[in-house]
Amino acid sequence: MGVHRTVIMNATSVVRLEFNPERDDLGKDKALRDGLSAAVQIGETLWVTNDETVSLERLSLVKEGNTGNDSYGRQHKQFSLNDYLRLPVPPPPDPADLEEVDVEGLGYEGGYLWLVGSHSLKRKEPTLKDGAEKAQKRLAKVRRDGNRYLLARIPVVDSDGTYTLAKEDTQNGKKRTAAQLRGSDQGNDLTEALRGDEHLKSFLAIPGKDNGFDIEGLAVAGERFFMGLRGPVLCGWAVILEVELEEENDQPATLRLKAIGPNDRLYRKHFLHLGGLGIRDLCAQGSDLLILAGPTMDLDGPVTIFRWRGGTEPEGETMVPAGELERVLDVPYGQGVDHAEGMTLFSPDGGQACSLLVVYDSASESRQLGESTVAADVFLLP
Repeated sequence: MGVHRTVIMNATSVVRLEFNPERDDLGKDKALRDGLSAAVQIGETLWVTNDETVSLERLSLVKEGNTGNDSYGRQHKQFSLNDYLRLPVPPPPDPADLEEVDVEGLGYEGGYLWLVGSHSLKRKEPTLKDGAEKAQKRLAKVRRDGNRYLLARIPVVDSDGTYTLAKEDTQNGKKRTAAQLRGSDQGNDLTEALRGDEHLKSFLAIPGKDNGFDIEGLAVAGERFFMGLRGPVLCGWAVILEVELEEENDQPATLRLKAIGPNDRLYRKHFLHLGGLGIRDLCAQGSDLLILAGPTMDLDGPVTIFRWRGGTEPEGETMVPAGELERVLDVPYGQGVDHAEGMTLFSPDGGQACSLLVVYDSASESRQLGESTVAADVFLLP
């Protein structure tokens, strides 16, 4: 079967994401709107993250009559993850010493907001102002941010028509609790399970932007969790990890991996031939899996969204050749700016979703509006 080529190059519309200026400043001339990495729509609320923070951002829909200028924001509320989860490295007194969670995937399922950190290492950026020798030394330094090892859930509750978060909540007589996969600032149960993996073990010690291990996408379908890897890409094949989670005995705030793979392995692997691209985000649409694919290295484009039909319910582990993937659309990208990082099924009024909203890292000046607003693109799904 050949690749379907229904390709759309331009957004059908844009949605303004308006942040509270008091919350938008991250210091060092950076702002929340400049580095959006994940998004999920829940009713008339849109939840987004910046990958250099330890927070989630909730934007509520603001309707402006029949003008067509609806936006998300003005009711921007920030939720510190430290208020709901046990961060391996809690926020220090000095914000400059903050160890980011690097949230790269969001999902909503079963009344919970699910999130995943990148689980990746990072390399120091070289600067040439102090000479080649010091630049080389910086390039040799690899750092581990302990908060990146996070796979967690937080209960979502309806408070007077607006969705919010709770550390604990009782719904229909059942107690719901914020919880996370057991781990520390050195790793978690997932990275420990991968240390013996024949395909991935050697990439755990390589920084994400060097084609090392790097989670950049989360889709939740029932009890199945799919995590897309930006890297490694192996001979052109990208990787999706599938896991299932359950509460630790007598410890509802701690999650553990279920044995779902071959020989009671704690995960399944799915290899997809995306033409050498890595995965930047995932989104479940019924039984299908939408895949935002882009370069695994620190490069501009190309960026393409693929559809894996039946991708949320594969039987066992899979190898998916290019011919079994539908190419849905190509996403525009800039030179050094506008890198598509996150996507969510989207409806302008919070109803049945028929479109896809895409948010960007390194937002270009043309995408920035006013003091603290940024434009996200909306694509009509064919």
